[in-house]
Amino acid sequence: MSTIPASHLDLLERPLFGHLGTVKADGAPQVTPVWFQWDGEFLSFTTSTQRAKYRHMEKNPAVALSVNDPEQPYRYLEVRGTVERMEPDTDGDFFFVLAERYGPAIDRGGLDDAPYRVKVVVRPSHCTKQ
Repeated sequence: MSTIPASHLDLLERPLFGHLGTVKADGAPQVTPVWFQWDGEFLSFTTSTQRAKYRHMEKNPAVALSVNDPEQPYRYLEVRGTVERMEPDTDGDFFFVLAERYGPAIDRGGLDDAPYRVKVVVRPSHCTKQ
């Protein structure tokens, strides 16, 4: 059974930017805007093994993602969960799935960090909404 409330499911189904919160080694939070995908069970996004958020998730898999409704800015959804897995995506295939979802035209040859790409899969455990 999903922890995502039906009243706010549209915020995950629409191509809206998420704000990913990770925990740094010193316990301080870090928040980064991300493209993401919801498949009905998991939230997924991509990053590079060269980025700080990757290192943070390796050490502490607890994350949070918030999304707000651009038409009603005080309407939002926060999803907390745990990184279940980080899958190699060295061809950048998942990056381009997200690029198509979000709409920009991106040349496949222009993804310089493809050899370092991973698909991050998060299992939601708690939500708050407004």
